[in-house]
Amino acid sequence: MSMTDPRATVEQVIDSIHPSLIEMSRRIHARPEIAFEEVYASGLLGDRLESERFAVQRGVAGMATAVRGSAGPGPLHVVLVCEYDALPVVGHACGHNVICAAGLGAGIGLLAVAEGLGLRVTVLGTPAEEGGGGKIQLIEAGLFHDVHAALMVHPAPRDTLEPWILAAQTLEVAYTGREAHAAGAPEKGINAADAFVVAQVAIGLLRQHLPASTRVHGIVTHGGDAPNIIPASTTGRFMVRATDIDALAAVRERVIACFEAGALATGARLAVEPRVRYAHMVQDRDLLDAYGQNAVALGRSLVPTEESGLGPVSTDMGDVSLVVPSIHPMIGIDSLPSVNHQPGFTDAAASPAADRAIRDGALAMAWTVIDAASDQHIRARLLGRAVS
Repeated sequence: MSMTDPRATVEQVIDSIHPSLIEMSRRIHARPEIAFEEVYASGLLGDRLESERFAVQRGVAGMATAVRGSAGPGPLHVVLVCEYDALPVVGHACGHNVICAAGLGAGIGLLAVAEGLGLRVTVLGTPAEEGGGGKIQLIEAGLFHDVHAALMVHPAPRDTLEPWILAAQTLEVAYTGREAHAAGAPEKGINAADAFVVAQVAIGLLRQHLPASTRVHGIVTHGGDAPNIIPASTTGRFMVRATDIDALAAVRERVIACFEAGALATGARLAVEPRVRYAHMVQDRDLLDAYGQNAVALGRSLVPTEESGLGPVSTDMGDVSLVVPSIHPMIGIDSLPSVNHQPGFTDAAASPAADRAIRDGALAMAWTVIDAASDQHIRARLLGRAVS
């Protein structure tokens, strides 16, 4: 293909494959797989990358469902991030099927112009964004060490450039008490369920003293076995979110103190196990501005974050953004009144609006990479070289 206009070339390629990208998105949507179990989705992605002349590695970073496809001479190395895990019960209520298809489309489009622009293009399938931290494992395994930029788009009710992305951590909480007959000998029991009641009341009271940006929420995963047995073993899973990793650490300790209060009040033993921590998101300004201009050129209507229909969220893409210049804009799929993690959003993620978002997201990301590769200042900054 002619390199006289790389933007036109990429648009032609993405438009030509758009029907197949929709098909992939719909197939992933129809077979939702939760974190680390995305065998079908990662297989589809890997097979398609091989058919498009990418050098493909499967099972990278010790994760069976992580896949990497790379092509192009470089030196500027860009990664298109693909997510494909679903949520329990509600399936693809975060639209990761759209993320996967858009990232793949951008990668294939850019491969057509990679040689002329000096690009190395990697499409990276990242498992377990929904709580498993797949991208963190990829970082730790060195999959981002030679990368100069990472891009993805995420479905949302409406388009917005800078979603509110908080640092987050999950806490696994367990109380151990002592069984007793709830009517005949309650004085002989230590009620591990009551410990959760005390802790949740304490967390509720704590919230009035936390910044508005902070979030604490969770579920009791096991609360007892029978109403006439004092519960001796209860478990829960709670999440703490804050503006950045430093603020998160401070709030986490205050929340743990609430769980300690439950143990103290009831006499139950407490065990708290912190799970994977997600960092806050740092968006690259140059890349984000270029994406915004390209999205508008495609007819997308960008709205301020507070008008997007979606409040604070968290993602392991935040961890990527701390090591590689990155962007994570939201692309609208006209889902309102439904928002992410609601069944109505699951339906919207396989709608004509979602199909359009695949094309527009792929093209806006690809054009953004072309803009960065063609601008000597942005390119040099990403490559780590100064321009006089």
